[in-house]
Amino acid sequence: MTPAARIQAAIELLDEVLATDRAADGVVSAYFRPRRYIGAGDRRTISDTVWRVLRHRARLAWALGTDHPSGTLFVAGNLVRGEGKSIDAVAGLFSGAKNGPSPLAPNEKRMVERVGTRDPSTMPREVKLECPWWLLPKFDEAFGSEADKELAALDSEAALDLRVNVLKATREQVVANLTAEDLVATPTPLSPLGVRLPARISLGDHAGFRDGLFEVQDEASQICAQLVDAKPGFNVMDLCAGAGGKTLAIAAAMQNKGRLIACDVSVGRLERSKLRLRRAGVHNATLRLLEDKDKWIKRQAGTFDRVLVDAPCSGTGAWRRNPDARWHLKPENLDNLRATQDSVLDQGAPLVKLGGRLIYATCSLLPEENRQRVEAFLERHTGFRAIPISEVWSTVLPGASPTSDTFLTLTPARHGTDGFFVAVLERVS
Repeated sequence: MTPAARIQAAIELLDEVLATDRAADGVVSAYFRPRRYIGAGDRRTISDTVWRVLRHRARLAWALGTDHPSGTLFVAGNLVRGEGKSIDAVAGLFSGAKNGPSPLAPNEKRMVERVGTRDPSTMPREVKLECPWWLLPKFDEAFGSEADKELAALDSEAALDLRVNVLKATREQVVANLTAEDLVATPTPLSPLGVRLPARISLGDHAGFRDGLFEVQDEASQICAQLVDAKPGFNVMDLCAGAGGKTLAIAAAMQNKGRLIACDVSVGRLERSKLRLRRAGVHNATLRLLEDKDKWIKRQAGTFDRVLVDAPCSGTGAWRRNPDARWHLKPENLDNLRATQDSVLDQGAPLVKLGGRLIYATCSLLPEENRQRVEAFLERHTGFRAIPISEVWSTVLPGASPTSDTFLTLTPARHGTDGFFVAVLERVS
């Protein structure tokens, strides 16, 4: 593809992303799937442009002087502000040549010219930090003077983390295999099962992935699964299992011994989970579709050693991987999510046996979805107590706990992980 053709493809793809509330990664995959004629190098260039624009969406819109730029304006503005091209060079690429973008209209050209002249020091805080204005006070509440640092880290590109499947391999073997392929693979600092690759690469066709030697899973999510402390022979429920990332990790910790039930309300997510479990060699897990007012779950009361509630949440901790998600979030979404989080905690509590544990987790960094939800739960359920994270950490993970707080909050700025919250609650009566 010519440079102009790649730019036109990026514009088309961005217009599709901007026109839907679907996650951008799904839109990108759907765009490339029928276009087999686009080679791997061109795909990477096109997708890099799209992700760069999405990470700088608010700053580019501000520089262009419009609240709702088109894909054309975003890409042209990125060429000036992100790649340092002159307006003449941009005009040369937007020439109307075959397979390339049409020439910029006079008003579009004026807006693109403005991009190179606007003073960044006059940029509003919410624009500079790529954060919806109404969320800024919530990050200030969570992090105080460190809020801007945390938001800046959430706008960076995440490394690619893998979790070694200990049912089939060791971390040393996986690192050695990847290193032999000239990939820079290093052990993650917190998770003893993690391997980090610095670049975003496709591993879907990699032999190690196909053979179930490793799964893609951020280090924070790995830590969450290990803090469940699921032992061989335990009865464990993953109440909001999704596509099964933590289910896989828990099954490996149980060494395929015991009873593991992965529940979700989505058939599609459970189907994807089934494929992953088979690839990983897991055979102690049962998948169950939850229905409204499910009587089956009531019959399981008091039978589980561990119940993981990885609750639906805002996903603010995963903005590094889903930069477009911040613009889909609305205040009313948080209201609904808090109600759901309380509901699934209340649903999970009766399932825990005396002496067992309820683990609450989110990939959010907002206190109202994390600490406040746990504190409200403990007021409603006096038969549970919070176990300090350092106490659990010392029994399941190497090294010292990264926090002295009762609950665990991992962040990209402090720990190099996605933002993640974990609370471990023990049933004492």
